[in-house]
Amino acid sequence: DDTDVLYFVSSLTALVAGLVIHSFIIGVNVSDWWRGRSVTPVDHIVTSLGITRICTQSTITLYIILRAFYRRYLDIVFVILLIFNRIYDFFTYVNIWLTCLLSIVLCLKISNLHTRLFLYLRRMISHGTGPLIVASIISSAVSSLIILFAITEVNYGKIYNKTTDNQLTDCIEVHSLYLYTIGTFFPLLFYCTSSVLLFVSLYHHTTRMKMSSNLSINLETYYSAMRFVAFTFTYNTVYLAGHFTTALYFYLNCVILTWLSIVLEFLPALHSSYLIYRTAKLRSQMSKVLQGVMDFFLPRKDEETRENIEIVIM
Repeated sequence: DDTDVLYFVSSLTALVAGLVIHSFIIGVNVSDWWRGRSVTPVDHIVTSLGITRICTQSTITLYIILRAFYRRYLDIVFVILLIFNRIYDFFTYVNIWLTCLLSIVLCLKISNLHTRLFLYLRRMISHGTGPLIVASIISSAVSSLIILFAITEVNYGKIYNKTTDNQLTDCIEVHSLYLYTIGTFFPLLFYCTSSVLLFVSLYHHTTRMKMSSNLSINLETYYSAMRFVAFTFTYNTVYLAGHFTTALYFYLNCVILTWLSIVLEFLPALHSSYLIYRTAKLRSQMSKVLQGVMDFFLPRKDEETRENIEIVIM
């Protein structure tokens, strides 16, 4: 029906936007690595995050297509939908863990704490983030498998039967709701701790620099970092709250909030766009790409026309 078509178009739009933005980040970092240029631990995490977000959006788009165009054959495709659900859970966990890892690495690199534990973690991060990324993937796989094993005890044959006597027994994955909460608790705890420590450290540092009355100090870099931390914290909070709302609503009403799942998939693309804007290397490459596209579609006859268009774009 019209609603299914709207869901399909919206999810496809989110997928295309995500593919363009995430692929750009992956392409820039992989190109630097291929050319032998320096690639930082943050680049490793951001590249892995881009790959994960592409996989997440592709999975939810395929899931929506199956639900929309094969609604009459849900008894047949139900197992496939179940598999897509678990794959989506896996990539969602990886996304959460990598976002948490990004926050921890930024906290270790930027903040000026000097405790023994902090210095030890900073030295460990300096040797590379590969093992931590692998650990995040393994932890996400374990969490997804635990949920899969837990929900096999639920009678799924009655999920789409609206005439059941007790929907709160037939439709609810109560174990998966509890396990989802537990699975996201630890990365959320680590993320909140590192974000708060980084923000407080930057705030105190800028306060001390203001009190020093040194006019030659440029605080815009610190303010930019604080805005990035605040934006990422808001994104992560909304993203996690949206997923928990989806699970809780299904728990209470036996209804999947497809529209909310689609909205949530626009958020990673928005966050990646902000990463491009705040990262000098990515911003520079994006400017070159946009300039090339503009030169291709809008050939200029003279320098004055070119300068006017650039002024309008800025």
